[in-house]
Amino acid sequence: MAITITPSYRVAVIGVAAGALLIGAFALGSAGRASTAGPGGSGTPAAAQASSGQSARITVTGTGTVTGTPNQVILAMGVQVNAPSVDAALQQANKAARRVTAALRAHAVAAADIQTSGLSIQPNYRGSSQTPDGYGVSESLTATLRHLSAAGAQIQEAVAAGGNTVTVDGISLNLSDTSGLLAHARAAALADARVKAAQYARALGESLGPVISITDASSTQPFPVAFANAGAPAARSVPISAGSEQLSESVTVVYAL
Repeated sequence: MAITITPSYRVAVIGVAAGALLIGAFALGSAGRASTAGPGGSGTPAAAQASSGQSARITVTGTGTVTGTPNQVILAMGVQVNAPSVDAALQQANKAARRVTAALRAHAVAAADIQTSGLSIQPNYRGSSQTPDGYGVSESLTATLRHLSAAGAQIQEAVAAGGNTVTVDGISLNLSDTSGLLAHARAAALADARVKAAQYARALGESLGPVISITDASSTQPFPVAFANAGAPAARSVPISAGSEQLSESVTVVYAL
């Protein structure tokens, strides 16, 4: 038998269906709230409770600085010669470089500590001329002078051997072994970090907890400080003052509270 719904009846049916949907949604919402509530029924999500339960931390950076006395000299020197031809200039430069090397070797510089570091051959021009009127040859070497007390005399003899052809590009003083100094610097950096962290903890009314992590934050580069005389120079000796160099280490430490 066919059933016909009049407009008035259709409105009533739609209203009943909408009411049923609302009741269902309310029931589902109540069930969801019940499942996320904590033991006390507060309704706080579990993730938020875990976050609020994390312990407090203090992060500090400590620095330690130590001072050492250089024990080596790195000498950069060479010879420079001008002659009418390339061959003549090169031959003269070779002879001068051999004299310099021989002088260093004769004064206790090991062969392994003398290294050729450069060779340059350049034409020389006079005025606006496009034709070379000669050639210049430069030969460079680097020598490690391992005994500071003898370095002045070694430099003096090398320069004398090169005569008027010699060039000195510079010297630098070096600490050959920094491992022991850096160990002391790291220990000082850790002590500095702990002192800072303890100060913060006291200010907060808390007790300082264990170390959570340590990160080396250093980029150690020795740098010179006030110079001191290395001793009275010999009669024929370039005076060398050793001075001192500082090395620093930094660490970032995270402590629990």
